[in-house]
Amino acid sequence: MKARLMHPDQGFDSGRELPPEHAALARDLDLDVLVGAMADGDPLVHEVCAAALLQGAHNDLATTRYRQAALRDALLRPETVRVLYDLAGDAIDRRKKEWLGIFSRSPAGILVEASALLQMYVGMLRRLRRVVEEAPGEFVSEGWTALARLVAEELDDAFFADAERSLSELRDGSTLLASARLGEGNEGREYTLLRGSGRGPRWLTSVLRRGPNTFGISSVDDGGSRVLADMRNVTVARVADLLARAAEGVKEFFEALRVELAFYVGCLNLHAHLEELGVPVCFPTAREPGGSVLRFSHLVDPALALRSRGVVVGNTLDLDGKEVTIITGANQGGKTVFVRSLGVAQLLLQSGLFVTANAFEGEVVSGLYTHFRHEEDETLTSGKLDEELGRLSAIVEHLQPRSLVLFNESFAATNEREGSEVARQVVAALEARQVRVVFVTHLFLFAQGLYGRESTRRAFLRAERRPDGTRSFQLVAGEPLETSYGEDLYREILADAVEA
Repeated sequence: MKARLMHPDQGFDSGRELPPEHAALARDLDLDVLVGAMADGDPLVHEVCAAALLQGAHNDLATTRYRQAALRDALLRPETVRVLYDLAGDAIDRRKKEWLGIFSRSPAGILVEASALLQMYVGMLRRLRRVVEEAPGEFVSEGWTALARLVAEELDDAFFADAERSLSELRDGSTLLASARLGEGNEGREYTLLRGSGRGPRWLTSVLRRGPNTFGISSVDDGGSRVLADMRNVTVARVADLLARAAEGVKEFFEALRVELAFYVGCLNLHAHLEELGVPVCFPTAREPGGSVLRFSHLVDPALALRSRGVVVGNTLDLDGKEVTIITGANQGGKTVFVRSLGVAQLLLQSGLFVTANAFEGEVVSGLYTHFRHEEDETLTSGKLDEELGRLSAIVEHLQPRSLVLFNESFAATNEREGSEVARQVVAALEARQVRVVFVTHLFLFAQGLYGRESTRRAFLRAERRPDGTRSFQLVAGEPLETSYGEDLYREILADAVEA
């Protein structure tokens, strides 16, 4: 039995090696805030959601749509999802508390302990079937209907009747019926545990009454007792092993189910937090890669909304067909917030989640990468530009066509001319490789140089500045300007200092 709630053809492995760019993605896109809201204090939900988002940078369209459909179902039946998650956790916790491991060394002891463990699991499987059967409404997504079908087919009445009967017969390990053949030297061979017609001594007595060729072992016959114990262990060894493996299999099913349910519990938690803050949420329309599709309405940065607990300005843009987007404009005008919101939206889309916008349509990319300017590291043994080029080199090693790279004030650690030339060559190389680029920059020579070479595949946006110097924190189409209006910030800081 396997729950396939996150992939159409396999289970989800939260321990799978993360893509090489995962640390930069998590830092640059402020994913800790997002994952923290998803976890709501649950360590497993935190672990699973962090892995799912970072692995999502390389999901294909089929996986994206599969999870979207499953999440729509989950949002319609949140209580069912949470009950199932708690049930799977209960099964795992009870196993840990009551059976720290099957420690018995003898096969007969393993048989008894595994039978008791399976008895507990049968009760949990009954609860699982009842929850799925009593779920309000009908699941329509492939993932949830597959789980419901699995429960209906594998955990039917016949299964439980057979399981209860078998476990009832095995519960008392002191009375067993077996057959064997005599081998060379009258040594027993091919020991087989037999199924009786009833419980306990009744079916053993019926065998013993068949004729005079029966015997007993005296209580003081230590040698005979040892031989009988050896025969008993040989008889039950295979069955004990099967029961132990069956118990392990059920445990692994509940563990895998709980991991995949943790993802949807995290999605429900995030949805509830965003809804409470009045942040717009929608399911994005995911497209096949290659069409350069990207348009959205009122896209906001969820991490900023969660941290500030207030209203966040959104952006509405149509960047269809644009392979390169250059963003310039006023300092503290919302450029970094925008590029972060775009990166998070892409990651949410590919992970099968909703995005924080009124509407969003974009294509699935083959990889998502960020190259943000970082604060100076005092431990660096080389210059800042060398460090930036080193990070870029690591990204290039893994780039594939139809990847998306987000740059934020990259190559500004050197002079204007040198930084602009580096940026120009990087963008030209990425364009040639069919890599989509969004680049926030203050390098006027770089931005103006690209603007002067007309291309329908490029977009130029500016952080809007009102005539009075205030910022709207929205981006508008426009030619790069030579100034970033740093004097506005200077006057604001100076005014604050005078007032103080």
